[in-house]
Amino acid sequence: MNINTIENDFLQLLKEQSAYQEAIMLTHWDMRTKIPKKAVEQRSNVVGILSEKLHSIETSDEMKHFIDVLKNRTENEVVKRAIEVCEETYEQNKKIPKEEFKEFVMLQSRAESVWQEAREKSDFTLFQPYLEQLVTYNKKFASYWGYDDNLYDALLHRFEPGMTTKQLDDVFLPLRESLTNLVDKINKSDHQLAASKLLIPFPKQDQEAFSVKVLEEMGYDFTSGRLDETVHPFAIPLNRNDVRVTTRYDEQDFRMAIFGTIHEGGHALYEQNIHPKLSNTPLSTGTSMGIHESQSLFWENFIGRRKSFWESHYDTFLTYAPKPFQNIELEEFYRLINDVQPSYIRIEADELTYCLHIMIRYELEKALMNDELAVKDLPEAWNEKMVEYLGIKPPNDRLGVLQDIHWSSGDFGYFPSYALGYIYAAQFHHVLDSTNDIDSFIKNGDFHKIRQWLTEHIHQFGKMKKPLDIVQEVTEEDINPQYLIQYLTDKYTKIYQL
Repeated sequence: MNINTIENDFLQLLKEQSAYQEAIMLTHWDMRTKIPKKAVEQRSNVVGILSEKLHSIETSDEMKHFIDVLKNRTENEVVKRAIEVCEETYEQNKKIPKEEFKEFVMLQSRAESVWQEAREKSDFTLFQPYLEQLVTYNKKFASYWGYDDNLYDALLHRFEPGMTTKQLDDVFLPLRESLTNLVDKINKSDHQLAASKLLIPFPKQDQEAFSVKVLEEMGYDFTSGRLDETVHPFAIPLNRNDVRVTTRYDEQDFRMAIFGTIHEGGHALYEQNIHPKLSNTPLSTGTSMGIHESQSLFWENFIGRRKSFWESHYDTFLTYAPKPFQNIELEEFYRLINDVQPSYIRIEADELTYCLHIMIRYELEKALMNDELAVKDLPEAWNEKMVEYLGIKPPNDRLGVLQDIHWSSGDFGYFPSYALGYIYAAQFHHVLDSTNDIDSFIKNGDFHKIRQWLTEHIHQFGKMKKPLDIVQEVTEEDINPQYLIQYLTDKYTKIYQL
């Protein structure tokens, strides 16, 4: 059998694998948006069966055969990189017994439903036994996969290949010190902002209409996606021609939906602009969660919270907004949407304190995985960290330890991606801004030029390139938090006249 035939057979297996993956993702989308409560148990079983089948393909003798035959023989760059990704998946998943994997997937689905109920009732004890099982599974899987220095490294690698706990600590320390110092200066400033002026009742349908308009301007293709409402906003790629966005509306605070939708739209643009040649392979997705977050945070903060964005969009915004907004001048509006105010909820956090929320979760995850913290003690530990880093204590579990969906999905190692993404975004922004006039693009409505630059340097490659390689190639240096520190310092020194 010649090499071309083997490659074609391998690609056909990847197509089958992608079909199961798409079915699983569609089921997850349904469970997080539309599913009736009584259907959760049955749907969890469906996810378990589909995931078991996908797991079987990824660890099959057939997959191993293709890896062994093609690894050193193929000259097709897509096949070569797909083999690398499949081999790593094979090695990782082969170490997990099939029955354990199925039980874990079914537990994830049930846990998400219980988490939603626990969050609604603000009762961590409902979710605690499920979280204890999820933590146990993650520890077990990490031990199967192996690690050099810290068990957490094995979990971190799933979401940010090449990153280690030591590297994170080295990057997060100067960032945390700079952020806390800046927050302290702002708290002492004589030029405080009254962001409560923005808390004007804003009908959901009008927020949605404006959000859709902004998504369209960004270049989100609604013929390849849709916008829906959910408890915890997310973007989910079924394939590059079906990338769905969700948001959450708060009729008392429009910022939740507007900036949340721009954020998820950034994720979606990444997936929609991956090169078609990677379709139906494991390469047709973002290369890491950190790079993915860099795209959503780039659009949300470096574009959506930018003064030039509102200079060109405020009049349009006012056509959707309630009449009292007419009394807020553009300059004041810009300052108010960039108000710094420590908050309980991560997804509502201002861009300055956002990374502190991530560091709290990162440190708690490390402690859980290294047996330095028990699940039952998590609410108290959470509150202590909130007081230490943000100076506020959540009044209940819903505003504290139960606010995020990630742990209910068993996604330990995911949270650092948010802060890494912000650091990456600042580095990408520095390069783009030093070679282009971003403000001119925005004022002229040339968002396609920004999207084209991101596609040329990041989006099109999907998983063809590794995350740290992309950072190095685009910025000509390794991960560097100083660009984010400088950006935030410059911006908030002006806003608060420090």
